[in-house]
Amino acid sequence: MAGYLGRRLLMTIPILIGVSIVIFVTIKIIPGDPVASMLGPTGSPEARAALHARLGLDDPLPVQYFSWLSHSITGDFGTSIARHDAVAPIVFDALVNTLILTVAAGALAIVLGLAIGALTGLRRTGIAARIGNAFALFSISVPQYSIGLLLIIYLASNAGLFPVSGMHNPNGDGGFVDLFNHLILPAVTAALVPAGIIARMFRSSVLDVMSMDFIEALTARGLSRARVMRHAFHNTVPSLLTVAGLQIGYLLGGVVFVEAVFAWPGIGLLVYQSITQRDLPVIQAGVLVSAFAFVLINLVVDALHGLVDPRIRT
Repeated sequence: MAGYLGRRLLMTIPILIGVSIVIFVTIKIIPGDPVASMLGPTGSPEARAALHARLGLDDPLPVQYFSWLSHSITGDFGTSIARHDAVAPIVFDALVNTLILTVAAGALAIVLGLAIGALTGLRRTGIAARIGNAFALFSISVPQYSIGLLLIIYLASNAGLFPVSGMHNPNGDGGFVDLFNHLILPAVTAALVPAGIIARMFRSSVLDVMSMDFIEALTARGLSRARVMRHAFHNTVPSLLTVAGLQIGYLLGGVVFVEAVFAWPGIGLLVYQSITQRDLPVIQAGVLVSAFAFVLINLVVDALHGLVDPRIRT
């Protein structure tokens, strides 16, 4: 197991380097001048030239890349152009908020996906299976921001059951109950697409396992249905881990619309606002941290996959 984890860990190094190169090149080809954003329209040519030199923008691109990468490894992401503050605390605070939303939405998506996938896989006919299949297709097809707006209009604004936006009530105590009330609608909205995908994939996995010979053999030996289903579920875990891990990773980087609709102060909303403000250091740091978190989640999923399926380790 240690050798398997070591190989997986070594594989993440070139992946992260490749991601950092893509991020750096993408930022460089975006039109605009960060120096002009920092100095404003009244900046003199001398001040622009001096700031260019101080930021290292006159150096060759490989030198700029390695300088940025070396500072990023140590947690130094520079200074925000729009906020005039260190980037690292801004990004990590936003990442914590996104992780809260991701964990809640991921747990909800897994529970819904497992329930609907098991229902539609074990009972392929009947009204319940049809409703489950319809829900899975609906959740995958409908845009998240549309669902979010509908929930805000009918459950928050009209009914007053939940807060409209934000993470805490400005006049509240900022405790767990306040956070939970603000979390419900964004988590439900963000969980719909992953829940539908997990349900569809788990249904296919259940159907494949239930058609295998060993299920018929266990039934012929007189095992109860509960014990047969336990063996069947164990054989669906590897595929379930893979799909669930990918969907949780997707939530880390794909909840930008949800965060924007509900004004959730996460890393997606932060990057979106930084794009409109041309705050390149925050954009670079936000995307890099999100990519690192996604790779880390996949590493954890691979480790769990190796634990439940010894064949993977070889």
